[in-house]
This record gives sequence, C-alpha cells and structure tokens, in this order.
Amino acid sequence: MSQQPLNRRRFLTSTAALGAVTFVPRHVLGGAGHAAPSSKLNIAGIGVGGMGAGNLRQLESENIVALCDVDHQYAAGTFKRYPQAKTYVDYREMLETQTDIDAVMIATSDHTHAVISMEAMRRGKHVYCQKPLTHDVYEARMLARAAQKYGVTTQMGNQGHSMESIRLLCEWIWDGAIGEVREVDAWCSLSYYPFGHASWSSKWSRRPEEEPPVPEKLDWDLWLGPASHRPYHPAYHPRVWRCWLDFGCGMMGDRGAHTLDPAVWALKLRHPDSIEATSMGRNPDTHPLASVVTYQFPARGEMPPVKLTWYEGMRAPRPAELEDGRQMGHPEGGILFKGSRGTLMAGVYGEGARLIPETKMRAYKRPAKTLARVKGSHEQDWVRACKRGEPAGSHFGYSGPLTEICLLGNVAQRADARIEWDGDAMKVTNLPEANQYVRTPYREGWSL
Repeated sequence: MSQQPLNRRRFLTSTAALGAVTFVPRHVLGGAGHAAPSSKLNIAGIGVGGMGAGNLRQLESENIVALCDVDHQYAAGTFKRYPQAKTYVDYREMLETQTDIDAVMIATSDHTHAVISMEAMRRGKHVYCQKPLTHDVYEARMLARAAQKYGVTTQMGNQGHSMESIRLLCEWIWDGAIGEVREVDAWCSLSYYPFGHASWSSKWSRRPEEEPPVPEKLDWDLWLGPASHRPYHPAYHPRVWRCWLDFGCGMMGDRGAHTLDPAVWALKLRHPDSIEATSMGRNPDTHPLASVVTYQFPARGEMPPVKLTWYEGMRAPRPAELEDGRQMGHPEGGILFKGSRGTLMAGVYGEGARLIPETKMRAYKRPAKTLARVKGSHEQDWVRACKRGEPAGSHFGYSGPLTEICLLGNVAQRADARIEWDGDAMKVTNLPEANQYVRTPYREGWSL
C-alpha cells in the first residue's frame, strides 16, 4: 500500500521554531490548524481501540471530530462513545478529505507512529503521539526536525513528564541535594514473556506457523504499514505486538520512555558515547527476556560524565542506604540517582521521589519551585500548548532525543555488544553492521 502523498495542499511550511505559531480565531484564517485560546480544537484520533481510547477521554474538553482505526471491531467501543465523529480505516484518507481537523492523537502500534506523525505534521496538524515516539533512532531524529520545520505543537505520551514529582526531582538535583551525579540505575522488572500471550508461545524462538483468517473488520495490510509482510496472527494484534521486533520497541521503548525521562531531564543527557548490552533469551523475532544495558554519557557543561545502567526483566541492585523492609522504587520498576553526597530514588514515572535514607529526606531543606507545574493531564498540557502557541512539556524536540536514547539500547541489544555512537552523524562507528538497526527499511511503497 503506497505511502506516497496524495494530491493535497501543503500547510504551514514555515521553518519557524517549535511552537512559534500565532493563534487567531479560525474564522479569520479560514481553515483548520488554528484555534484561539477560548476555542475548542477539532481533534482526530488515530488508533483508538486501546491506549488511544484513554487519551481521547482526557481530550473530551475539545471536539472529537474524526476517528481512524484499521480494526473497526477493536475500536467499536470508542466509535460508540463519539457518535458525532466521522470514522475511517486509512489515516491518509482522513487527513486528505476532512479539512476541519486541527490536531491528531496517535496511539497505533510503535512501527507506524513515525509515518502517521510525519504526514499529520506535513499537513499542519498538531500531534500527540504515544510513547515511544518512533520505532527506530532515525525516525525519532526526523520527527524532531519536522516538528520544528512545520511549526506545529507536539507531545509524546509519556505522562510522567507532567507530574509534580519529576519536577521536584529535577529541582532537588539542580539544587545539589545529592551532589554530583555520576551514576544512575534504572530498571523495569517486567517481561513480555510468554511472547504473544498465546498457547503456542512456548515456541518463542520463531514466529507462529499458523495462518488463521484475517478478522472481517481488520485491514491487515494497513496494520502492517511500513513493516515487512507476514500473515495475520492474533499473536501480533491486538495488544501483544510490543514484544515483536518488527512492530514494537520492547521494554526499552515501553518503560524506558517513562523511567529514563527523569534522568534525561534532570541530568540534561543527550548523545551517549557508548552503549553496551548483555541479554538473555535473544532471538531474531522478539525482544530479549532480560537485559542489562549500560550507557556512558560525556560531561555536559558543569555536569560530570554519567554511567546509566538499565536493568530489564530484573531489578537493579538494592542500595545499601535504603532501610531494611522498605520498597525500592515501585514493584514494576524505578530509578536511582547516585550522587557524591547521597542517593535519590523514584518510581517508574519519576513518582514518589525521595532522598534515602528517609532521615536525609527529613533533614533536607527543599529549594523553591522553579519549574512550571502542569494543571490537569498530560493531554491537557498539549491542548493548552496548541492554543497558546507554545511548546508542550514533552514536545518532539525533547522527546525525540529521549526516544533516541531508549532505542539505542535496542540497537546494542540486537548487536549483542558494546557500540560506540557518533550522535551528530547518527552512526555506530565501531561495528558498522549495527547501523542496520539505527534505520530499519520500510516495505516497498512506504516512506517517511
């Protein structure tokens, strides 16, 4: 199925900085893509059967005018909730024919995030895209550039970025609460196994061999999008695609986009110098059962080099200063900042940030709050930003580099080695064969 642009007008081809659009009432401009702060945005949802349904509930202050999903059976409940919205199977048809759309919410499988987001931005639509922003490193770099080029307001769906606790964490680290931070441990104790959540999944070293019929209301070819063709199987859709390399980004993309966010923000991390991975349960089709990924980041201004270790399918080592019997982070994951004068602990989304042991937390004189706080949901932060013509908290200029860091972990996992990274050139320098995982090929007829 072709991804080449349909005949259409191009909107907002300015190279203005991200969020620099000036908003005036739509009737003055005579078109979509603009809304006064007092107006409601016309929002379209793309991928609305799963997580997208929850995102749309947080956007009900606005006008939900269009809904698109390749599986109309899976999305039936969402279609019923918004009977006034027009429904589509193909997002390209929707964007081509329905000209009143101001903004889109995208919650499809990871491998289609980039092509849909790019098409929406080309047409001047504001974009809220679920995490991880993209399926590979190259796509993340391109979306960040495109958001700036087209001057639209963007947000990645890592909701922890809008929470109070992540702001406290940043302010405390910048205040010197734990001194210089040279080491970070982050972890997700979950695993996707059994792959596909199906009875055949004990055969985890290969794809399912069965070829059941495609459900009547599913467009399987469009669900595959830019991915290589393979027969339909319920081990891929719905809900269980994240473990498959061709469709999902594994735990590095799923939970890494949440749990590494506090480190990227607080420590101002950008390109790592190297990434090394040791994994268990590797195979050609799925993400590993467990993995330890170690990043080395260079100094940034006055901040020293940082070693960041990601533990996947297991917990990080318990710090000696954490009191006996006290939970480390969250049962499903968390993050530890190890400073020259102490340790800071938080949960999966940066929630529950505390200095440890608790005696240090009680003795700490907290600094003034310097970061702006978000009122309401992560989705509403995006809505306000769209109307005010300003960046949302996790705009693509921030979440693109965060996504790159997460997905470089996947590159190292697939290479099963230490890779040296030239971030400016977007290239693995010591193992050229690993560059095939930096930018994955698209199926014929699809392009970014």
